[in-house]
Amino acid sequence: MESTSKAWPVYSDQRSAKGLHFPRMTTAEALARSLIRYGIDTIYALPGLQSDPLFDAFYRESASLRVIHPRHEQTAAYMALGAALATGKPQVCSVVPGPGFLNASAALLTAFSMNAPVIAIVGQIPQSDIDRGYGHLHELHDQLGIADHFSKFTMRVTHPQQAPSAIAEAVAKATSGRQGPVVLECSMDVLAQTAPVDLDVPGYPLVSYPIDRDAVNRAAALLATARRPLIIVGGGAQDAGPQIAALAELIEAPVAGYRRGTGVIPSDHRLSVRLPVSHRLWAEADVVIGIGTRLHMQQSMWGVSDDLKVIRIDIDPSEPNRFRKADIALVGDAALHASALVEQLSALAVTPSSRAAELAAHNAWLAGKLDELQPQVGFLKAIRAALPADGIFVDEVTQVGFVSRLAFPVNGPRTFLSPGYQDNLGWGVGTALGVKAALRDRAVVSIAGDGGFLYQVSELATAVKHDLPVVFVVFDNRMFGNVKRIQQERYGNRVIAADLQSPDFVQLAEAFGVLGLRAENPDALEQAVRSGFESGRPTLVHVPCGTMPSPWPLILMPKVRG
Repeated sequence: MESTSKAWPVYSDQRSAKGLHFPRMTTAEALARSLIRYGIDTIYALPGLQSDPLFDAFYRESASLRVIHPRHEQTAAYMALGAALATGKPQVCSVVPGPGFLNASAALLTAFSMNAPVIAIVGQIPQSDIDRGYGHLHELHDQLGIADHFSKFTMRVTHPQQAPSAIAEAVAKATSGRQGPVVLECSMDVLAQTAPVDLDVPGYPLVSYPIDRDAVNRAAALLATARRPLIIVGGGAQDAGPQIAALAELIEAPVAGYRRGTGVIPSDHRLSVRLPVSHRLWAEADVVIGIGTRLHMQQSMWGVSDDLKVIRIDIDPSEPNRFRKADIALVGDAALHASALVEQLSALAVTPSSRAAELAAHNAWLAGKLDELQPQVGFLKAIRAALPADGIFVDEVTQVGFVSRLAFPVNGPRTFLSPGYQDNLGWGVGTALGVKAALRDRAVVSIAGDGGFLYQVSELATAVKHDLPVVFVVFDNRMFGNVKRIQQERYGNRVIAADLQSPDFVQLAEAFGVLGLRAENPDALEQAVRSGFESGRPTLVHVPCGTMPSPWPLILMPKVRG
């Protein structure tokens, strides 16, 4: 059963009268100090009138708290998202209300779709005037109501003494159960209010579920008789790689991760398969284990049938019943449940047949198909050769990005970052900067098309200002390639709003103080990426290219069951 109990601290000025003396501080100071107590050391933020007391508090705590200020609110939230995805830890952004909040909302929506623990502290007009329609600067009606649509939890902080518990609850909500973004709102006048504040408040318990041993035993019994098991992993399995690998090896189950599930087990593991191969395996599987994944593509597009048994492992109790009710649902932590299955299966002395020959044939077929996707595969091999083994690759909505989801070799979890089902153009630059800010010792490469890159091109200034040496690779075909292909193939070549005018990207980079390089083939790209890493500077590599072959037949694959 989910643990939801929580102890609410008692706050009132009367506590001081009873001999409990706490230091007086502003709400803003209480928020800043509470963040530090939870290990937050970086705020991705843009200042403004409604947030002035908060930024003054950040300044006062600058020995423990750094502020990275980008050039746009959307980037502040994307940077927090990138840092959260790469570290698995909560990250904080802060923006002004109204337009600042709405600018950040696309990134918060992306965090919601990716189950990322991002905490947004959003300013507000004077508290007594909220939703009265007076026309204050940045006034937005029902700001928290809007946030409810793409956040896991929202709260308005109304008093200094509430701030520590608000941060405690925000961290707990963001990081436990099915993780997700949290929005805290605080009015400009409340931020400046002072009162005695007790920072040492009880933490909120994380959501946890005990292992259902009966369900584990039933799942193990089903797997023990499976002849063609298959494991599908998603973002919820990112921290369960060793346990899932052990389970896969015990029952000879191929493991397929696509996008958010990429890297749960390394690409070179003998049982690791990519999306097109898992489509083939899905057609003949008798038992499928979905771990930390919605199984959306598989169940809604590939189809299900009565002879396919589905086991779901998910921290969200509502997830196993989407599309089709799972035959067995294991609700809780992926690593713990995978380990429990290994323990039970080991006791059953399972002796499965090797899948080596079968997988070799499937992988050879896929290699032949990928060889047809040139120059994308060649460019990806070049980047992989230049990127250190523990380097982090940030995918984008671009022709090379689509193929990367099928072909880019990944060595471990949280090293391949791909936007969730929002799949929003332009997410990559800010996300990559957040990754680099959080993991200074790791190499970070961000790919984009010329269309998506220009969404956040101004953040090259942020990379220089804050010394964030990301290598940005821009594939420039002077079009929204996917849009144009669809218009050509489905709409009688009636092309509209798809062709683009691009700048000279090398000169543009140099104008920002970024190292600008050009590469016109894979060999030159590998050398340029290496040079960017060796320089220790933010680097833009411009790759002129033309129309590329479509990867979609290997992504949007037909129904094979039911």
